[in-house]
Amino acid sequence: MKSSLIPEFLGDSQVAASAGAEPHRESERLKLLLDMTNTLVSNLELRDLLRAISASIRQVMHCDVVGVWVPNSDQSQLRQLAMDFPESRGFLREDSLRPVAGSNLGSAFTTGKSIVVPKADLMTEVEIARTEGFESGLALPLISRGRTLGVLTLASRTADSFSPDDVDFLMRAAGQVAIAVENAFAYREIAELRDKLAQEKLYLEQEIRTAADFEGIVGQSSALRQVMQLAETVATSDSTVLLLGETGTGKELVARAIHDLSRRKGRTFVRLNCAAIPSGLLESEFFGHERGAFTGAVAQKIGRLELAHQGTLFMDEVGDIPLELQPKLLRVLQDGEFERLGSTRTTRVDVRLVAATNRDLDRMIEEKLFRSDLYYRLNVFPILIPPLRERPEDIPLLVRYFSQKYARRMEKRIESIPAAAMRKLMRWHWPGNVRELQNLVERAVILTRSSTLAISGPELAGSGAKFASVRTSNFDEQDRIMRILKETKGRVGGPNGAAARLGLKRTTLLTRMKKMGIDPRKLS
Repeated sequence: MKSSLIPEFLGDSQVAASAGAEPHRESERLKLLLDMTNTLVSNLELRDLLRAISASIRQVMHCDVVGVWVPNSDQSQLRQLAMDFPESRGFLREDSLRPVAGSNLGSAFTTGKSIVVPKADLMTEVEIARTEGFESGLALPLISRGRTLGVLTLASRTADSFSPDDVDFLMRAAGQVAIAVENAFAYREIAELRDKLAQEKLYLEQEIRTAADFEGIVGQSSALRQVMQLAETVATSDSTVLLLGETGTGKELVARAIHDLSRRKGRTFVRLNCAAIPSGLLESEFFGHERGAFTGAVAQKIGRLELAHQGTLFMDEVGDIPLELQPKLLRVLQDGEFERLGSTRTTRVDVRLVAATNRDLDRMIEEKLFRSDLYYRLNVFPILIPPLRERPEDIPLLVRYFSQKYARRMEKRIESIPAAAMRKLMRWHWPGNVRELQNLVERAVILTRSSTLAISGPELAGSGAKFASVRTSNFDEQDRIMRILKETKGRVGGPNGAAARLGLKRTTLLTRMKKMGIDPRKLS
């Protein structure tokens, strides 16, 4: 009799214990929801906030791991943004990726319905589940205002850990996690827009400050008119333009003209001189970086590409881009997307690219210093800007333009320019092109004490007769090199090349030719 009562007594005891555990569990879960609400209003970064929430959920649900997954830009993959897994064996990590298509995780994201994942599905779907020893799993969509923002996942090393009652409760918790994710994404978007506007404001202020120095394209020569006709033709398209020409020929002015004639003229024109920025910083300047991406990255930085979104990016000296950075630029040209340094989030941009260089990219390709595939993407519509020596008829117009500009700035009155000086200027070969002429005229205006421009020739750019004689010697040498190159049909090296005939090393001759702006291909 006594023995028959023992099971009944134990059964009553278990029921009592279960009944006592129920209020405790409900209290624990209500406290979790309250703690989550308090955490949501904290100042934690999104990832730290989600880690804290994941830890709270894991402790209350007595499971092994809790994670939060968010989609990438094209929603083809989900990335684990935060995770709490204190007893991990090291196989499951934050920033792990899962495909949306064909996965339970992806199904929860696309259907907006929770999915209880049994051991059999875990073992067949994810290798990591087997190595970590998971027996059961749960995927819950993060939904806010009818929009699925990600997935909350739980996994346990115990089979059948998640009951329908657990799922109902966790859907309430997932709703709060979704609010946290939505708020953080909205805040990040606002912060990025604010930073972008601040950067654009800085660029526009720089443009305003340099407006007085902005020189219109001055000249009436047929060579210059042809350049402007090409610029006007290509401006209406979004095609990439490659501006070729010597230093000082006005490549940036042509780039600005293309922007001003395009449908993007109301957006930002952003400049990037690839030669003026150290190669180690060029990638950050181009793509931007996240805080902590490298030593010294104390704040997020928006790159020139994002600043130029829906506008025009002018990349000067594109031949100076390091070889290791060229594939990333090629990707932007092909797909219009990139990642900031320190970020796995893909950013898409709509940018019209105008590139410029004074370097021989064909030779750089032969020397393995420039990628041929990048060159072909840049060289969609090349425009060769002629040097000043090939359009001497523009020199009088430029001299008058610059002299009046600097006279106004220096509060002087210049009414005439000596004809003899103008003839000398038109005969000079101008290795520095328009920039050299501009500097010479500015110096002349400074020296002028009357209404006649005190200019006597290119020697004003130097220091007297000694410098003038050096210039004359250089001019003679240029004529000789060009004459020999014509005779050798543009051949520089070899036993019958111009270098051998001039008694120079090939590299020495190439250096001098570059300084003088001599292109052997034009003389072949």
